[in-house]
Amino acid sequence: MSAEKGLQIAPGVEVGEDELEENFIRSSGPGGQNVNKVATAVQLRFNAANAQGLPERVRLRAISLAGQRATKDGVIVIEASRFRTQEQNRADARSRLAELLAKAAEPPPKPRKKTRPSKGAVERRLKEKAGRSGIKKMRGKISSD
Repeated sequence: MSAEKGLQIAPGVEVGEDELEENFIRSSGPGGQNVNKVATAVQLRFNAANAQGLPERVRLRAISLAGQRATKDGVIVIEASRFRTQEQNRADARSRLAELLAKAAEPPPKPRKKTRPSKGAVERRLKEKAGRSGIKKMRGKISSD
């Protein structure tokens, strides 16, 4: 994650430095009196809808995984204010974006193979059901004939 080449997520998935936009804002987190004077929080903006280094499948999945962090225009906004220094928050925001994009780049799961219960399993289930039914019937009031 060097400053010149951006973020390398997975083979064939990378984000250029020119596609990332960082704004430094005042943090509400720890910092004492310093928090009112210095802009240590980072707001990282990544335009996923127009990203060049992302395949279409990864781009769409990243926007859906981002949820509320994505705008209607497809811009993913990550705010980091966990640490007291600007550099730590900057690294935290970039790592969170890289984690999100890595999850989006994972291959889709294999389709589920439909299975049916065996004939013996069905018979055992029905026998158990009939047994429970008999037990419950015995709980009723005894009629005096």
